[in-house]
This record gives sequence, structure tokens and C-alpha cells, in this order.
Amino acid sequence: MSTTSTIAVLGLGAMGSRMAKNLIKAGHRVIVWNRTPQAATDLVKEGATQANSPKEAVAQADFVLAMVRDDEASRQVWLDPENGALQGMKKEAIAIESSTVTPVWIKELSEAVTAQGISLLEAPVSGSRPQADAAQLVFFVGGDHTIFTQTEPILKAMGATVQYVGPWGSGALVKLTTNALLGIQVAAYAELIGMLKRSGMDAQSALAAISKTSVWSPVAGYLTSTMLTENFTPQFPVELIEKDFSYVLATAGSSESAPLTATALQVFQKAIAQNLGQENMTSVVRLFTK
Repeated sequence: MSTTSTIAVLGLGAMGSRMAKNLIKAGHRVIVWNRTPQAATDLVKEGATQANSPKEAVAQADFVLAMVRDDEASRQVWLDPENGALQGMKKEAIAIESSTVTPVWIKELSEAVTAQGISLLEAPVSGSRPQADAAQLVFFVGGDHTIFTQTEPILKAMGATVQYVGPWGSGALVKLTTNALLGIQVAAYAELIGMLKRSGMDAQSALAAISKTSVWSPVAGYLTSTMLTENFTPQFPVELIEKDFSYVLATAGSSESAPLTATALQVFQKAIAQNLGQENMTSVVRLFTK
């Protein structure tokens, strides 16, 4: 394929819109679709073409990238019998599913896609809005390695690291594992900051000391600083990480198989019950510091 490709981007939420913008910056012809059409306005001004359905968006595309909320949204985008992407894709095109979904759905999607003679890669991402803006996402790629090689330059227009992790389902597993590790840290820091404050300790001083030890993770500074400053502008909303934890627990099989995941899930569910669902995930600190 040429260095300039026609790429359809399906789903223009916080991540998809930024990924589409970077593809435009890289010189690709980008066709966009979103369930709410007004989400495409800024991208059209930057050179994208807007389509009225996934089927219409993919008709001329060499690559089709979906970035939507969950399994059900992904199913609708790809498999809707009237307007789904698979109804309109060229046989030589490559489907890329970048949404955070379950391994079970990826395997089902792979069967549907390959039955039509189309190639599929899963390529979920690690990173939130700042990383998407800066084309610094990390991709976890699952599928045929030959198709990965063909697709890697497209992914590198949006990400700093493109990691092949195995066959279909592997990307989803790695992504859910990544988000579980992140969310468990969020819940732990929220709880511990609450403990520090109730004990009369200056939480900022305590965390500054802990940051000098080996237990401090690369993301800890960001997590704790937003908790201490109460800056809960959405980067990764509570409602989305709660969805991901539900997927992790379903993949694990039971609460008994993943007790830490189950406990963290309860924290995010409680936050949603207290109307924190659309705030940044670190807003769960309010559950422990009120």
C-alpha cells in the first residue's frame, strides 16, 4: 500500500476524534462517522470527509478503525445488517478494532470479519486524552502478524509504541489487565489519602516521601496530584473504568477468582451512585475524604 491511505474512523469520542486528527496530520485521507453527527464538525474543517453511516464511511477505505464505548457499540458499528461497516468494506481492506472490549467479543468479531474475506486486527490503546493529542498512545495489537506489519505505519501515526502481543483476543486481555492495574492503584491511593487526612497527616508531604521509594509507580504522581488538588476534569471518566472493571471480572470468571478487581469495581460503582460517573476516575478520592 502507498504511504498515503484512505482511512475510515468510526466513533469520534474523546479518543477517536484525536486519533482521526493525527491521521489527518499524517497526510492520510480520513473519512469519519459518529452516531451524533455534530462530533465531526471540527474534523471536517481540518479536511476529513463526513459519512452518514459506517457502511458509507468504509466504501473506499483501505483501513477502517473503530473506537467506540463497549462491546455492544462495537457490534452495532461492525455488524449492523443495514448500515454496519462489514456491509460496505472492500475485500482488501483491513479492519482495526481499537475499542476497549472483551476477548470474547473480539473472537466473535474475528469470525464475522474473516467469513467475509476481510482482515482484522485488534489494537486497543493505553493512554488518555493528552497522549491521544500528542500521538503518544501505546497500542496492544492482536491478530495475524503479517496484517500487523501492513498496519503498523497507520498505528504509528497515532502512537509512540505499537506492541504486537499475540493472536485475536490477546490485545483485549492486555488492555483489560493494564486498566485493572491502573484502577486498583486509583482505588488504593484514594483510600490511603483518606487515611492520611483523617490521621492528621499532611498527605502531600507523606506522598512526596513515598515517591522516593521503589513502590512509587510512573502513574502515581498524576493520580495523587489530581486527588490532592481535586482536579477531576475528565481524562478517564469513572463510568468508563467501571465498565472496564466489569469486563475484567467477567473475563476472570468470578469475584472469587479476582477479589481485588471485585473490590475496586465496588469503589467505582459507589462513585457512580454518588453522581461521579462523568468525572475523572481519581474523583473516587471523594468517597474517602468527605
